[in-house]
Amino acid sequence: MQLRDYLPKSLFSRMLAIILIPMILVQLVTVFIFYERHWDSVTRQMAHALAGEIALLADQAGNQMQAGDLPALQKTIGNYFGFGLAFEEDAIIASDPPAPANYAEQAFFEALDSRLVWPWQADLRADADLISVDVQTANGVLRIFVGRKRIFSSTSWSFLGWTIGSSVLLFCIALLFMRRQVRPIRRLADAARQLGLGRERVDYQLEGAKEVRLAGRAFRAMQHRIRRHVNERTTMLAGVSHDLRTPLTRMKLQTAMLPASPEISALEDDILEMEQMVDGYLAFARGEAGEKAVTTDISALLADSVRRFVAKDAARLELILSTEEIPAFEMRVQSMRRALDNILSNALRYAGRAEIRLRLGDDEVQITVDDDGPGIPADLRDEAIRPFKRLEGSRNRETGGTGLGLSIANDIILSHGGDLYLEDSPLGGLRVRLRLPI
Repeated sequence: MQLRDYLPKSLFSRMLAIILIPMILVQLVTVFIFYERHWDSVTRQMAHALAGEIALLADQAGNQMQAGDLPALQKTIGNYFGFGLAFEEDAIIASDPPAPANYAEQAFFEALDSRLVWPWQADLRADADLISVDVQTANGVLRIFVGRKRIFSSTSWSFLGWTIGSSVLLFCIALLFMRRQVRPIRRLADAARQLGLGRERVDYQLEGAKEVRLAGRAFRAMQHRIRRHVNERTTMLAGVSHDLRTPLTRMKLQTAMLPASPEISALEDDILEMEQMVDGYLAFARGEAGEKAVTTDISALLADSVRRFVAKDAARLELILSTEEIPAFEMRVQSMRRALDNILSNALRYAGRAEIRLRLGDDEVQITVDDDGPGIPADLRDEAIRPFKRLEGSRNRETGGTGLGLSIANDIILSHGGDLYLEDSPLGGLRVRLRLPI
């Protein structure tokens, strides 16, 4: 496993990580330093100061304290230190002090140990607002009541609340800002995907940061050039079609007026082959120009194509549909039907039988056509989808066409944003696998 396998994949999550990771590190360092300073310095100083005042009081009253001295001592101590006092004459406290439960108690107990020479006990949990410290004097037990704020500082919770609250607020602001920055990029990516799928309705408005706008202008220019290229190609092909068909028609008329002979028959065959080549070339080059994409059920379209072939030879073709519901998506229906027909006709021309499967993948539809024919060697599969490339070397129209069947199918699938693959079939022949994004 590499580090990039654990990193966020989307731009939005990476921008969040760029902001959150330094923010969290800064907060952790700040909190650590604060607690290190606060609990080790401030809390310890407060505990020592309080322990010193208690030790001073205990030293003053340790040997002479009597029950009758309590009212006067309460008034004096209350005015100077803010302590509450109680005295139990002839009482004895337990010899073992309680174990501290937190850092503040530990610091306070250590300070009492270092300052008091008298036995003592402290209770920091019985009352939510007061701390009681019992000091064993010569004549009894002196109980001192002190406010908890003398050693438990509330600034730590305030600091934590401010730290967490400010972090959440800054995170929300950054989240809103990043969403607004990422949205134009997503729209540009969606527009590019729509263009790659061959869909004409690509509506993209320039927005976002300067760099995103520059990319948007480049996308618009590319879209304009692609459309202009397609229009120019279509216009040129219309002229080529007219120019080529006219002399071919004259040649057909002239051969029809000549007396029959083997030479004339061969010439007619050549003229027919030229017409088929021109028709195939125009179909390949024209592609799907002018046809609008509509939302179509690919299952129904494939079943219709198979039905037409099954009507001719039911024993050689089998359609296997997925049990999953395949959603309809936009496509050029006539072009897609032409691609499927070309693939199925190739499979039946060279094989005894064929199987067609349709299934739903990850945001895509996969169509596989398997046959039991001779197949195509792996080193020749790239050649097979090139235009006018016939792997069968003869010029017999019965054993092969013009070499445009797979080329036209590949061009149509690519224009829909998909891919066409030639692979080995489990039936022993060729597998044609189509991937179409939904």
